[in-house]
Amino acid sequence: MDFYGVAALRENHPGWSLLRAHHAPLALAFFMTAFTGPNQRNLGRQQLIDVLDDVLFGVRDTLGEDSFPKPAADYLDDWAAPEKAWLRKYYVPGQDEPRYDLTATSEDVVRWVENLQGRAFVATQSRLTSIFAVLKALVQGSETDPDVRLAELQRQRDGIDAEMQRLREGHLRVMSAPEALDHLQQLTALAKDLLSDFREVEQNFRTLDREVREHITTWDGTQGELLTSIFANQQGITSSLQGRTFQGFWDYLMSPQLRTELRDLLQRATEIKALAERDELQGLGTLHQDWLPAVEQTQATVRQLSQQMRRLLDDKVFLENKRIMQLIRQIEGGALATRAQPPSGVFMDIPAPDVEVALPFERPLYEPSRRVMVDDVVELADDTTVDASALFNQFHVDRDRLTAQIEAVLSDVEQATLAEVTAAYPLSQGLAELVAYYQLATDSPWASITADRTEQLAWTLPDGSIREATIDQIIFVRPS
Repeated sequence: MDFYGVAALRENHPGWSLLRAHHAPLALAFFMTAFTGPNQRNLGRQQLIDVLDDVLFGVRDTLGEDSFPKPAADYLDDWAAPEKAWLRKYYVPGQDEPRYDLTATSEDVVRWVENLQGRAFVATQSRLTSIFAVLKALVQGSETDPDVRLAELQRQRDGIDAEMQRLREGHLRVMSAPEALDHLQQLTALAKDLLSDFREVEQNFRTLDREVREHITTWDGTQGELLTSIFANQQGITSSLQGRTFQGFWDYLMSPQLRTELRDLLQRATEIKALAERDELQGLGTLHQDWLPAVEQTQATVRQLSQQMRRLLDDKVFLENKRIMQLIRQIEGGALATRAQPPSGVFMDIPAPDVEVALPFERPLYEPSRRVMVDDVVELADDTTVDASALFNQFHVDRDRLTAQIEAVLSDVEQATLAEVTAAYPLSQGLAELVAYYQLATDSPWASITADRTEQLAWTLPDGSIREATIDQIIFVRPS
């Protein structure tokens, strides 16, 4: 980046304008108190006004009433204005109160200001260990020679065997207190960086969607070409680097085995004696619980963007149909106006009708059709043998009962697949009940359908026969 690039950032970047603002200390202190400190997102307007009033009360008590004279609501509107964009103001469908969230650039400024305080203990050993681990994963995962990868796996196995032998001989090495503190600081920093990345990923998704909507607004081609372009852009959002890495993180987080392992590791980390006096351990045990709402918020943003795109298409179709009707009415009005006094001379050209000439010898010769023998013997049905009761044996799938079954299974675990739910409560109404589970998973924000993985379900019919179905994996998660 050259001098002109830095100058452009200084004049246009929202984060730089936040640092240059006169009331930057007030805004940053408020952002830390309301958002980054308690790790909260999407707060209502009245709740933020109450928090800002408390911050303003403490500042005015020290600096005087004239230091920041405006009400808290005016500061919120000023910080959420498009020319500043320090806060994102939006409305949730069905609610009249606006909600606010910290933008990615503002969070970067908050984290940078927090780092200016310095640290009493700087982690270096754990960072070097992480660099080696990532570098090894990069090199070994990209190796195409099978012999080299086998040699590396053999070396790792020899190291594991040697470590197991030292443990059998009683040589147990425990991490020292400085090393444990080093790794704890790096773990806490990585967790905060991950939560911060969610806002940036969500903002990138919104930027991609804004480009698509601008493309729809300025489109001059046909409707079919527009749909092709939109679907290509929508596929570009999900297949972009942001979309693929985010989907990979979501699949990793939704894996029952990996989540159980992560929860056990976090719980064991809180029991380390060398870190018993550290304040960072208070939120370490529930670290994974902070990720799920943040990921769900980003997933909800992607779903909302798809809904907005659908509404834009519907509006465009409505406007086009309205324009067509206006043109038809104009043509009809012009015809009625000229009916009594038609214009003289030629005022319209209509192509004369013509007949396509086909020579007789160009036609194919007649071919008689083949005679098909049809057995026209009709057997009369015996009405007494027809069972008409099947027409009246209809049934209804109770979705409330299925919801209660899912909640009963989730009362013991944090998440469960549809196969686990049906194992506890077998399918009693066959395929109709399976379709009802699909509808519940589609409508619920706490369920996901993974098309890359499948699961097999079975149920028994009244006659004793067994039916099986292979479906996409459905995962139900306990609401937080």
